[in-house]
Amino acid sequence: MHKIELSKAKSKSLNGKVIHMTESGKKSRKRTRRRGRQGTVDAGDPARFYYKGNRYKQLRAFVAIARLGTLARAAESLFLSAPSISLQLQALERELGARLVERGRRRVTLTREGLALFEQARPLVEGLDALDTRFHSAIEGLGAGELTIAAGSSTIQYLLPPLVAGYREHSPGVRLQLANVTGKDGLAMLRSNQADFAVGSMLDVPHDITYQPFRNYDPMLILPLGHPLADKPDLSLADLSPFGLILPPHRLTTYRLVDLVFQQRKVPYTVAIEVGGWEVIKQYVAMGLGISIVTGICLTEADNERLVARNMRAWFPQRSYGVVMRKGKYLSAEARDFINQIKPGLLAHREHDEPGHSER
Repeated sequence: MHKIELSKAKSKSLNGKVIHMTESGKKSRKRTRRRGRQGTVDAGDPARFYYKGNRYKQLRAFVAIARLGTLARAAESLFLSAPSISLQLQALERELGARLVERGRRRVTLTREGLALFEQARPLVEGLDALDTRFHSAIEGLGAGELTIAAGSSTIQYLLPPLVAGYREHSPGVRLQLANVTGKDGLAMLRSNQADFAVGSMLDVPHDITYQPFRNYDPMLILPLGHPLADKPDLSLADLSPFGLILPPHRLTTYRLVDLVFQQRKVPYTVAIEVGGWEVIKQYVAMGLGISIVTGICLTEADNERLVARNMRAWFPQRSYGVVMRKGKYLSAEARDFINQIKPGLLAHREHDEPGHSER
C-alpha cells in the first residue's frame, strides 16, 4: 500500500514532465530508428555489399575495370570516384561468391572467374549503353541501323570517299555519321561509346586502344615549280635546311614526326608558316611561300600542274592509316561490314575484344 501511494505522489508531482519526456523520448527513438535504416548497417549484413542495389552499375564498373586495368581509370571513364568503383566491385564479388580481380601495386588483372564474367557481361553492358541510340533508330524507322566513324579532316577528305561510296552502295539504309575530330577527341568518342570506331594514323597507341593499319603512304617533299631542289639528285635532309617549312600545327602528328627526324639527325630547320589543312599547305607551297613535308595521301594528279613532289622515304618513316577501336568494344553488324569492306579479314585478330590489362 505504501509503495502504491508513493508512486501516485511521484506521478502527480512530475506529471507534466513525465508526459513531456515520454513524447520527446518517442520522437528521439523514432529519429534513431530512422537514422539506423538510412545509415551504415552492420558489417555482416549482406545489404552492405549490395551497393546502391543496382546490378547494372556493378557490371558496368567491372567491365570498365577489366578494359582499363585500374580502378582510377575506370572511375574516370564513368565519371565516378575510385571509392565508388571499389564498392561496386566488392558488392559484385560478394554476391557472386567469387574473386574477380587480382589487385596489384599499379594494375589489376582478371582472375579466371573474372575473365568468364567479362565475356558474358561485356556485350550486356555495351548493349545497354547503346540502348538509347538503338531505340531512337528503331522508332525513326531506321531498321538498318546507324554507324558513327570518327576521323580527321585529311582522312575524311582523301581516304574515306571511295570507302564511303562503296558502303553506301552496299548498305543504303544505314545512317552514316562521319565525325570530323582531332585524334584526342576521336579517342574520347571511342571511350565514351559515341563512335563505333575511328579511322586515322597513330604513333602512340594507348593501352586501352587497338590499332589495325591497312594502308601506308610515303612522306613527300613538295616544292613550287622551278624550285632549286626540284631536280637536285641525291636529295639529303641537310638540303632542306636553308628553306622555310610550311607545317601543320605542332600538336599534330606530322609536325612531331618532322621535328623528331631533324632532331635525331641534328639538322637545323626553320618553320616559316604553321597552318592546318593539306590543301592550304599545298596552296601556300605553290605560291612560293615555303616548302613542306606531307603524307602521300594528300597528293593527286591535279597537283602535278603546280607542285613538284620528291619522295623522302629515305629520311622520314611511312605513315600508316588504320582502324582504331577501343579494346573490349562490341562492334555492331554495320561496323563490321564497313571494316570488312576496308580490308577483308582485318578483324581476324580479335585484339579489340581482349580485356584492357594489356601493356601495349
